[in-house]
Order: sequence, then C-alpha cells, then structure tokens
Amino acid sequence: MTDADFTTDIYYDDDADESLLADVTVAVLGYGSQGHAHAQNLADSGVDVIVGLREDSSTRAAVNEDGLEVATPAEAAAQAEYVSVLVPDTIQPAVFEEIKPHLEDGNTLQFAHGFNIHYNQIAPPENVDVTMIAPKSPGHLVRRNYESGEGTPGLLAVYQDATGEAKPKALAYGKAIGCTRAGVVETTFREETETDLFGEQAVLCGGIAELIKAGYETLVEAGYSPEMAYFECLNEMKLIVDLMYEGGIGAMYDSVSDTAEYGGLTRGRAVVDDHARENMREILAEVQNGEFAREWIAENQANRPVYTQLREAEKAHEVEAVGERLRALFAWAEEPEEESEDDERTRVQAD
Repeated sequence: MTDADFTTDIYYDDDADESLLADVTVAVLGYGSQGHAHAQNLADSGVDVIVGLREDSSTRAAVNEDGLEVATPAEAAAQAEYVSVLVPDTIQPAVFEEIKPHLEDGNTLQFAHGFNIHYNQIAPPENVDVTMIAPKSPGHLVRRNYESGEGTPGLLAVYQDATGEAKPKALAYGKAIGCTRAGVVETTFREETETDLFGEQAVLCGGIAELIKAGYETLVEAGYSPEMAYFECLNEMKLIVDLMYEGGIGAMYDSVSDTAEYGGLTRGRAVVDDHARENMREILAEVQNGEFAREWIAENQANRPVYTQLREAEKAHEVEAVGERLRALFAWAEEPEEESEDDERTRVQAD
C-alpha cells in the first residue's frame, strides 16, 4: 500500500470497500464543477444519490436532465446518512446551518476542501464523522476520467471519527467517484488547507500570473512585439508545464534544448531569488496564522470590493487583449466551459 520513500499512506481500489455505501444515501450539496462529477460518478457506481440545491437554483434542471433526484440542502441532508458539502467555501457556513438540524448520530459530513473546518467557520456536532475526499483536478476531468475507466488522484483526511469507521467510509466514497483507481494520498484538514492556499497564492495562480505579466511587460517595454511577448511568456507556459506534469522538472529539462536548459539553470534563481523565497514564507505565515482566512471572510462580508476591483484590473491587462486576439486565429481555440452558479471553487487544484 505504501512506498518506503513516501511519508504518507496511499490507497488504491483494493484498499477500499465500496459495499460500505451499499445501503447509504449520499446527499451531494452543490452541482457545480465538483458536485456534478461526484453525484454522477456515485450514481454510476450504484450509490443512492440525492442532490441538494436551493429552490431557485438554475442548476436544478440539469440535475433532472441527468436523471438524479434534487431537493433543498436541508431536505437532502434529512434523507441522507452521508452528506458531501460541495458548494463554494464562501457559502458553506450558511448551508451548514440549514443542514445541521438534520445530521444524526453516525452520519458523515464530507468535504472536498478543509477551509471552513480548519478555520472554524463550521463547527460540526461531535456525533458525526467529518472527512475529506478531495480530487486533485477540476470536476469535468473527474467525470471524464471515471467514464473512460481511469481515475483521478485525490486526498483523504479524517477530522473527526465519531463512529470508528470514518476512514473506511471515506475510502469507499473515494472509490465510488474513481479516485482510488489512481491513488488517494492521506493528509489532514490542516495540511490540505494550508498547502492548497499557499500553492494557489505563491505559485499556481498568483505567482505564475505575475511572472507571466512581468516577463511580457519586460519584453514589450524593450520594444519587442506584444505578439512575440505573449507567445514566449504565456502561450509556451502550457508546453513547459505539460512536460513537468508528465515527468517532473528533470524531464522538462531533458526535453528542451541545451541552450534553454542552461539559461534556465543559470538565470532562474536570479528571478525567484532569496527575496522571493522570503515573500513566500510571509505568504505561508499568513495562511498558517489565519490572517488570509480572516481577510477573505471579511472581504466577502463587505460584498467583495477589493476582489472586484482587482479582478477587473486583471482582465484589463494588455496581455489579455493580445491573447484573446491571437487565440482566435488558431484552429485549436475552444470556447471555455461556462461555470454553474453553484460551482465549487476549483483547484488545479489547482485545482
């Protein structure tokens, strides 16, 4: 089950007993990126599923079209022994207050991200199991991989084991949505939450976006064409990341030219230097001490003024306009998938 070189346990299909869900109704709250994938995969695995959505949700029609039962979150929780909370982090506390009266002894409260548990925005009753199965990809890939007979790697965590069977039940859930086909890594709510937030802010979303824009701006300011700057600093990012994804950083360097490898090895640390690393440590400290969580919660309570301003400024950056024009010229251009209003915040997680 484990490799001696790893510090955590990794679980596969043979480690999970899906029969633990045989006589259980699972309520999936939310039908966005992760919600629709979990609900459909569970149903295809023979699990009794009910989807919880507010009465005015526009997604209810999609649930019915997919052949699944839909009810309000409270009604769904009342019918279920296993409740998977897959609505956005920002509305989870309010939804939890709706379903809390319907949680009974021995029920399972399941999450795909630990934010609200770790930062005490949700205080679960002591008589229920609290677990996490977090697929490490967007929901459409969780669904696509399941349908193709493949799996999506995921994370497993147990925050509260009221029944003594929290972990086996979580593994059964992980198997039913296809994660144990690929492998499920055991972690904790704290570790998943803090590493996820740090990764998003310092590397996956914030760090990469700022690096791309800085490179683009440097080339354009030096007189190079916006089109060339876009290709070199943004378009080719996918090619490099794909190589890293497939075989690691070493495999990426094996695949590029010797010139590119030497340039990267000798100049990369001049950009991401000790000052950048110190900034990363500060970002991590703000995640660990709860400063970021408090800031984000307050931002939502104030109706997101800073978030909205920064988001609009990002969309207005020149690299976005140049990229939109260029992408429209190529055959591989595709329309982006529209997100449901009930969509869970996806991790490239990032996903």
